[in-house]
Amino acid sequence: MRLVTHGDSAPSSVNRYLLPHEHQVIMVRRHPAVLLRAVAEVFGGLILAGLLSKWFGDQGGGGVLVVVWWAWLLLLIRFVWKVAEWSVDYFVVTSKRMLLTTGLITRKVDMMPLGKVTDMSFQRSILGRMLGYGEFVLESAGQDQALSRVNYIPYPETLYLEVCQMLFPGGNDSDD
Repeated sequence: MRLVTHGDSAPSSVNRYLLPHEHQVIMVRRHPAVLLRAVAEVFGGLILAGLLSKWFGDQGGGGVLVVVWWAWLLLLIRFVWKVAEWSVDYFVVTSKRMLLTTGLITRKVDMMPLGKVTDMSFQRSILGRMLGYGEFVLESAGQDQALSRVNYIPYPETLYLEVCQMLFPGGNDSDD
């Protein structure tokens, strides 16, 4: 997790969506567990391609082997694409709003003003507890918002407390 301090700046892919009067407080990349399915597909495909190579290799099926390995190469290319997408996806909390930026070619920015959030919770599956990620669920009064769920958030308890402190300030501290 990377909590951003005043001296740090977001990557330009995120910074271009920040307003001049707001400053970023939290910036994290989604947990690498978002890539688990793609990793499993690549390794499963590699095992299957190896087994099929052994079976068809013994029977002289050279044409089938070419198709099998090209299919695995496509899985590998898809995996590289998923990693590249993951590398540019960020969850950012600024002084005014929350943003989720996603997409490598088609950029998507979901946003919710902090003032619109009426409730926030996080959920963790068993796998999420083992690997250290969770899901934020945001609620707002009125209509549906573009940002209502944020999956694969790293260190969800710590991040949850940081965001809740911003959303629902109170107590005797007067930092502002």
